[in-house]
Amino acid sequence: MIERRNLEILVGSHFPILVIETHEEQRALDLLRGILLERGTAFYTWTVAQGLKGQLGGKGSLQVENLQLRDAPASDDTLDPAQMLAHVNRTLKNSLVVLLDFHPYLDNPAIVRATKEIALDFYLKGNRLVLLSHAVELPDEIRRYCARFELALPDRKRIREMIDQEASLWRARNGNGRVRADAQAVELLAQNLVGLTVTDATRLIRNAIYNDGAITRSDLPGVMEAKYELVGQSGALSFEYDTASFGEVGGFGRLKAWLEKRRLPFLDIQGSVMDVPKGILLAGVQGSGKSLAAKAIAGAWQVPLLRLDLGALYNKYIGESERNVREVLKAADVIAPCVLWIDEIEKGVSTGDSDNGTSQRILGTLLTWMAERKSRVFVVATANRIEALPPELVRKGRLDEIFFVDLPTPAARGEILRAHLAKRGIDGTGLDLDAAVAQSEGFSGAELEQAVVAARYAAQADSTRVGTAHLLEEIRQTRPLSTVMAEQIAALRAWASSRTVPVD
Repeated sequence: MIERRNLEILVGSHFPILVIETHEEQRALDLLRGILLERGTAFYTWTVAQGLKGQLGGKGSLQVENLQLRDAPASDDTLDPAQMLAHVNRTLKNSLVVLLDFHPYLDNPAIVRATKEIALDFYLKGNRLVLLSHAVELPDEIRRYCARFELALPDRKRIREMIDQEASLWRARNGNGRVRADAQAVELLAQNLVGLTVTDATRLIRNAIYNDGAITRSDLPGVMEAKYELVGQSGALSFEYDTASFGEVGGFGRLKAWLEKRRLPFLDIQGSVMDVPKGILLAGVQGSGKSLAAKAIAGAWQVPLLRLDLGALYNKYIGESERNVREVLKAADVIAPCVLWIDEIEKGVSTGDSDNGTSQRILGTLLTWMAERKSRVFVVATANRIEALPPELVRKGRLDEIFFVDLPTPAARGEILRAHLAKRGIDGTGLDLDAAVAQSEGFSGAELEQAVVAARYAAQADSTRVGTAHLLEEIRQTRPLSTVMAEQIAALRAWASSRTVPVD
């Protein structure tokens, strides 16, 4: 097993501190125990709840799958992390000590110094520390003494083996009854669980089997919903269930054609050898349909839509914001193929110095991922102020194209009005939509929608059906953004005219 071999190499290396960031604490402990038993190394664990517990085992005395290590006597007064480290450095030799959830104490200068002293005495005493937590931010004093290890995620073949194992367990517990399984559903289940940890994948496999003793296509929606919840626990990444179809988007003819040419290569249907599309930037007037277009892309390609809230990534602690970015991007890689929608991206990647460089570091992390990712994550970034974006973000190679979303054309305004009328169950056949289109020159899609909403309220107040007069009156009373902010929109159009591709 490559994962175990890699960890063995680190355990035998010259690094006195190993760092393992994972939510799979027990799995990491089992790997370490198996390796240390074979090496005959003294093995200790520490938690703030139980203190230091020594676990000793002879070489080859136990199988990894059936670990029952003898507890050595726990030392007194080792609940306190500082006293525990002093005890380790004073008493132990040639031992490995796993510190569980030790990360909160790495802000204490005395504890950091005690940790460093164990590292400095490594060649003299042979003691090694393992920092095992869901997240570890290393202080500079000990960073150079540390090596990181990451538990591997199971691939499709391994998940298929896990499904077989869980089916065998279920059969043994239920009088040798067989698990009813649709072969295609089993393969889809294995495919959909790729990217989850062993622990999470096992739990979802059990949910699928134990509910009814079967694996069928009906299990897949529940499994996928649970997967979305698992990968979106940071709060910055959310799964959008309400994805639109392009039939609901008025205009955007050029963008629709551009996307249709790239749909098959992105989905890798029939083993396409084309380059995978990376993403687009939608810039333009507020309320012109950029967000709806992002939803429509996911709907048209029939892939999940993830929305990234850059503002939720920021943390007051140095380094935490970048970690948050890496975690949500890793979560997007897990869900792939998918669309990642970054709304108003200019608000999260400004390059000023007002935030001590946090935005610049977040931008650097995002750019690295965009350039190096191998997963099928199609980025749809939307921006209202494209001039505020750094040039390294908008250059070709990171994104495929920059589209400008202008105010809708007359034909598009007609489509938008019909779509919003139909959405609200209003029969538009008796309305003079040509007059509404002519009177709504300069209106955005959002303003046209509000005109329909207001006309409906007016008709209800009159105890009648929505008529042309209601719609025209609401349009007449609206002062569109193109009038209120005419100078800014004119400047935006001038900037975009030679730098972007129009969506229509």
